Amino acid sequence: MYVSTDSYPYRIHPNLVFMSTPAAQPISQSERITVLDSLRGIAILGILLMNIPIFSLPDTISYDPSVRGETGINFDLWYGILLTVEGTQRAIFSMLFGAGIILFINRQESRVTGLAPADYFFRRQLWLIAFSLFDVYILLWPGDILFDYACFGMLLFTFRKLAPKALFIAAGICLLLMLGRENRDLYHRKAVIERGEAVAAIDTTKTKLTTFQKKELEELNGFRKRSTHESKVKRAEEEQAEVLGGYRSAYESRTDSYIDHLVGYLYIQGWDIMICFLLGMAFYKTGVLTGTAPLKVYVWLTIAGLGLGIPLCYTRIESMIQYNYNWFEITKNVPLRYYQLDRILRSLGLFGLVMALYRVGWLNWLFAMLRPVGQMAFTNYLGQSLICSILFNGFALGLYGKLERYEIYLVTLSIWVFQIIFCNIWMRFFLYGPFEWLWRTLTYWKAQPFRKL
Repeated sequence: MYVSTDSYPYRIHPNLVFMSTPAAQPISQSERITVLDSLRGIAILGILLMNIPIFSLPDTISYDPSVRGETGINFDLWYGILLTVEGTQRAIFSMLFGAGIILFINRQESRVTGLAPADYFFRRQLWLIAFSLFDVYILLWPGDILFDYACFGMLLFTFRKLAPKALFIAAGICLLLMLGRENRDLYHRKAVIERGEAVAAIDTTKTKLTTFQKKELEELNGFRKRSTHESKVKRAEEEQAEVLGGYRSAYESRTDSYIDHLVGYLYIQGWDIMICFLLGMAFYKTGVLTGTAPLKVYVWLTIAGLGLGIPLCYTRIESMIQYNYNWFEITKNVPLRYYQLDRILRSLGLFGLVMALYRVGWLNWLFAMLRPVGQMAFTNYLGQSLICSILFNGFALGLYGKLERYEIYLVTLSIWVFQIIFCNIWMRFFLYGPFEWLWRTLTYWKAQPFRKL
């Protein structure tokens, strides 16, 4: 069966039911903003750089090089990535997602009326939750962010009409709230230490501890013990054994890890997603995200973002090293936390640098090569989960915890090369990546064109 869409026909499966308004369609190839696709390509590859330690190493080892006594190139890679790009690719991808909300809704509102645009948008977000469940519970990726994007994306629907100034203000408020939450948590833990140490100083030969004081002492000792090198090594060994078991064992370990982090992330640290969504929406409306702002805007973003963000990140890393990665000692001695601030600054700086290079045209070949990767960003994100699940889980190749840090980045490079080549070939013959096509089809309840003629 063939139907005509625009000026050329596509093959459509005859058993699919057509229920949507004919005017409702996803963005066509001619309407795509090329720089956004290239940025998505850069961000989705960069996200793997951040995620690969979680895919391949026990949690304590992924962020703490002291657990395995890493030195030389392994330590340098840990330090260099943490100082420069850690957290930034997710931020840039989140900005692009925020801009995509406006693109999607504006597209629908220009073609259909009434509640239809909202209907399509919320259906799109709800299907994203389904894909998230697939990523977590089938592909076993404990660091999935699609659920977060789906939920906070629906919240952002109410912000779509705000002026850029209001969006920037809202992003600033979210950043302040996140910084407040970081430091509230820090001083809550400081209080646990102070109360516990006060109880520990009591002479129990003369004074009997109350039930409440015993609890405070237990909290102190538990916090101190969990922060020791021996405890971190033991947790790493246990996690490695679980992941290297069969599918059931890996399933329990990976999904429990996801659930443990989900509630805290959604209801406490979700502000960091909101910050970037709002910035992306504001940057889109001002032309900064689409490359139409003056070059000096990107230069200043680069200078201010990296010039402030990297020194802040440096002091944070050095404090970790100073206290030998012992979170108990760090909590006790560090006066402030400002991870979100240095992450956002570094993200804006790297974004400005990429956009400045785009504007001057020095790396046009690179942007062109990465554009198909960005057009297939959703497929690539899930593809990374699939590849890494096969590589590292015990029911497949079982490399979890067995590679040195430099080796996991060689794996990352190999996946990059594969995805770049695959996407450039795929997009010669198809209009969408396979998961992009499926997501659009489910959103519109209508089979979308797939093959190029």
